[in-house]
Amino acid sequence: MTTTVDFFADLDRALAMALPGFERVESITRLSGGASQETWAFDALIDGRSEPLILRRSPGGGARVTESGNSVALETEAVVIEAARASGVAAPRVRYVLKPADHVGHGYVMDRLSGETIARKILRDVEFDAVRPDLARQCGTILAKIHQVDAAPLAHLLPVIDGPTQLRRYRDLYDSYNYPHPVFEFAFKWLEPRMAKPRRQTLVHGDFRHGNLLISPRGVEAALDWELTHIGDPLEDIGWICTNSWRFGVADKVVGGFGDLRDLIAGYEEAGGGKVDIDDARTWIVYGSLKWGVMCMSMYQGFRADGSVERAAIGRRSSETEIDLINLIIHGKM
Repeated sequence: MTTTVDFFADLDRALAMALPGFERVESITRLSGGASQETWAFDALIDGRSEPLILRRSPGGGARVTESGNSVALETEAVVIEAARASGVAAPRVRYVLKPADHVGHGYVMDRLSGETIARKILRDVEFDAVRPDLARQCGTILAKIHQVDAAPLAHLLPVIDGPTQLRRYRDLYDSYNYPHPVFEFAFKWLEPRMAKPRRQTLVHGDFRHGNLLISPRGVEAALDWELTHIGDPLEDIGWICTNSWRFGVADKVVGGFGDLRDLIAGYEEAGGGKVDIDDARTWIVYGSLKWGVMCMSMYQGFRADGSVERAAIGRRSSETEIDLINLIIHGKM
């Protein structure tokens, strides 16, 4: 898209036109996190004061085409974040959406908030001890607010991906590998009648889990990375954060390894998200485990193509999800 030198200069010019009082970018560093997008942390001098900001940009600035086709454009992501913020959802404020004339690429600039996204630290570091028992309820509150966002003005921007659509998509993907997993076959059969009909549809974050939650010693500061947002069943978000793969070894704490499902549901219902049936939530936790298992299979296929050790390491984790599915479906253990 641009050379590094051009990129910095173009970003500076774009912000000078977009942000009142902008003087210059004082420092900028690319962060290591973010598997699909570039994330740049920088400080901008605005009206004589240094402000911490983030540039979220597609790789190299070019339009990104994904294998799954599930993700929305970064410009759409920015619109959804601002709609969510207007409804009281904790998310970073979007300051500017890049335009073609900026020559910086596809992306947007948002506030840089303080907090941590690494699960290992959130679940084990002493500084989070006091807030950890409250995180599940806080997540429930945030999810309730996301699911109450008026989706009508966003309908032309977002795909509708309900439960039956998702199950068919991952069934087709699984079948394409021609690599039978008996436990996965069993899970698909178990889920089919339970996800046969779409239920209520709302705005869905789509990837509400560790890594995409910014957490500080004060609590959950923001929901990040909205690239998989869509219109669908709100139970998808509840089931995904409760999937065992996102508990990072603290299996007895169903919600993200830090809390109990009853606390998440209490926060959700108290914030107006509606009643949540435990059995329905369990169905979506089963789906989350099956989905991640098929995603791990996809990683293994990638390893076969490019020899990536990272893809191989993730690919082998499909066996873990088989154990989770047996525990969920046969033993009823969440």
